[in-house]
Amino acid sequence: MNGAKLTRAQDVSSKVAQLFQERVKAAQERFNERVKKAYANIATLMTKPATPLDVWTNWIQYATDFGQRWVLFWDTLRKRGNNFIEHERAGKPPLLHFKYEMVLDARKFKRPVNYALVKILPPAGVKVYPKRRPYVIIDPRAGKGPGVGGFKDDSEVGVALRDGLPVYFVIFYPDPEPGQTLYDICAAEQAFVRKVRELHPDSPKPAIVGNCQGGWSAMMLAASDPEDMGPIVINGAPMSYWSGAWHEGENENAIRYAGGLLGGSWLSSFAADLGNGLFDGAHLGQNFEYLDPAATGWDKYYNLFANVDTETERFLQFDRWWGGFYLFSKRELEWIVQNLFVGNKLWSGDKKGLGGAAFDLRQIKSPIILFASMGDNITPPEQAFNWVADTYSSTEEIKARGQVIVGLLHKSIGHLGIFVSGQVANKEHKEIVSVLKSIEALPPGLYGMEIIEHKGAGGKVEYEVEFIEHRLEDITKNIPLKRMDEKPFELVAEVSNFNQLAYDLFAAPFVQCFSNPFTAELGRWFHPQRFQRWAFSDLNPWLAWLGPAAEYIKAHRQPLDKEQPGCRIEQAMSELVSASMTYYRDVRDAMSEAMFFETYGTMFALSGRAEREMKPVANGDAARPRMLEVKEALASISKGGYAEALSRAECLLSAKGKPIPLAQVEFVEEMIENYQEVLPGLKPYERRLIEGKQELICRYAPEKALAALPHLLSNPADRQRFLMVLDAVEKKVKVESSRLRATPEQLAMLKRIREVVMPKRMAAIA
Repeated sequence: MNGAKLTRAQDVSSKVAQLFQERVKAAQERFNERVKKAYANIATLMTKPATPLDVWTNWIQYATDFGQRWVLFWDTLRKRGNNFIEHERAGKPPLLHFKYEMVLDARKFKRPVNYALVKILPPAGVKVYPKRRPYVIIDPRAGKGPGVGGFKDDSEVGVALRDGLPVYFVIFYPDPEPGQTLYDICAAEQAFVRKVRELHPDSPKPAIVGNCQGGWSAMMLAASDPEDMGPIVINGAPMSYWSGAWHEGENENAIRYAGGLLGGSWLSSFAADLGNGLFDGAHLGQNFEYLDPAATGWDKYYNLFANVDTETERFLQFDRWWGGFYLFSKRELEWIVQNLFVGNKLWSGDKKGLGGAAFDLRQIKSPIILFASMGDNITPPEQAFNWVADTYSSTEEIKARGQVIVGLLHKSIGHLGIFVSGQVANKEHKEIVSVLKSIEALPPGLYGMEIIEHKGAGGKVEYEVEFIEHRLEDITKNIPLKRMDEKPFELVAEVSNFNQLAYDLFAAPFVQCFSNPFTAELGRWFHPQRFQRWAFSDLNPWLAWLGPAAEYIKAHRQPLDKEQPGCRIEQAMSELVSASMTYYRDVRDAMSEAMFFETYGTMFALSGRAEREMKPVANGDAARPRMLEVKEALASISKGGYAEALSRAECLLSAKGKPIPLAQVEFVEEMIENYQEVLPGLKPYERRLIEGKQELICRYAPEKALAALPHLLSNPADRQRFLMVLDAVEKKVKVESSRLRATPEQLAMLKRIREVVMPKRMAAIA
């Protein structure tokens, strides 16, 4: 046995070494490619003959332009510093693009927290309809202030308002209330949602939108209070914290290894103790910039320098949000880090919620939309999606529980782009809003959402939404390494618990003794994220000349064309710097990954857990949970009434294995709304529970399901209502054939259903 463990450990080491070599080789190739392109850009200049006078003239022009841009660049940083100071003095208010009014201030609750609910006021020319589904947006409390979901007109808030939806926003304040916990925050957010329902009694249940950290907050809220929630949208939200990409090719998820390499959660507690019981959100901002030093340390500044005439306002506007740092209480942060980031317990049901009940994500009764991006190095798609496989045992369980889960994947946008990109707002978020009108009419299941772009009338870009149903088993079967790369994180959690206990017992008392409000505040103001802003502002007397000089230059500005030789050389040199910093990052991340798996992967192999994890499953055991749900559904094939008959007919008529256009989902919703007098008065979740069971019956016994329809319609009045709905469906399909795109198989099934339930057939059965 010991020999097997050593062999497995050696195998881990060899795979890690091989992967490291592949990572470094790929990084080198990318670096070489960028260098070649940069030199090629310069080489084209050598082919153009130039006289000495031309060279001298170009140099004078470039030097003048460079000097002017240099002054304007530093003046922009001075303005950034001034904005930072002004924002601090104003109390760091939410940076929403839209006006708003206070609805509830949770600082005045019995258990106060630093959260509040505000109502977004629609801008001039935008009409909001109070009876439409309200939109409640929960912004991330991850070191920055609130507002990223409504930072500009083209945003989540903007697209919802333009669609006529009442929009509410959950904001928070810079300093936590004494003693507040995550459970208190969850209770406050429950009160917010109930207040929204109270303000819109005639509307559908509010849609809850959670961004990043606000996403798992929304999921905890929905699991704690499923009755008050409408559809849930979580954007770039980490849910399965150990997941990432450890496979052939590029790895961009190095942040998931940080906890293990730093020894777990103790460092967060140490930072909070240095802050006199408060954790500084500036640490999180610095960690984000650490992930991509080229983008945050060079590219964004060079982009400002190269385009200082046009980029200044955009740069300053974004930094107003990026430079506002908020605080966490130590209790909050420790719960988040220990139970979520390191412990990965959100989906497990181990953590207790309000009233002592566990957070069980399977209790959520509302449809869930998961939006993630392949270009997100903070929340990779694996972290956004894998919790589904951890929570549900099979596709059949998802259906039996009446759950609808929809995944939407962007190909390239980064983490912040998910929330602040205007292009994403006008495409993905706009289509999500359109989907929320009808998503409760989707049958239970696991879907991929596709947004298809095409040219409409006059060449205008239009989008069409389709839903493609997937089986959970097919998805999990194709996950690289069967997620075995997540197993070493179990040891990280154990090491973290040990280090946390050691810190709490031996180090924390001494750190807390030497920490006080003055040292904590001093440390915060001299944090690099703040220092680089206020030190380069009008507080610095050495910069008194910069403002007047910039104004003079603006009055005498002589910008150059980007194709001027000096500018071309400058761009090439910038590209070389950026490529070098990116190469450093890639090698650094490859080393971090190798160190992590060399340490914890080897420990996992030597612990003997690997053998237990790889033990073959007994024949049939894997399918047992799935077949239990199927068996229960088939046992009720002849049980039920009018509601079950309608749902079964819908399942029989659905196109198997083909995309479901949004128009078909909207059609079902229209039928429910327009024929309420003949349709069962069921709540959406109750209807989906019935649909889920009927889906299983129709999937595993379609002919028996069809033949048993008359037993569900033994009541003549029910049979008559059923046929009335069939008539309406058939008429609608004929009138709107191009929109609904009914297949020949669906039309044939519609005919068979009618034949089965005709009165003469019913009479024969009687």
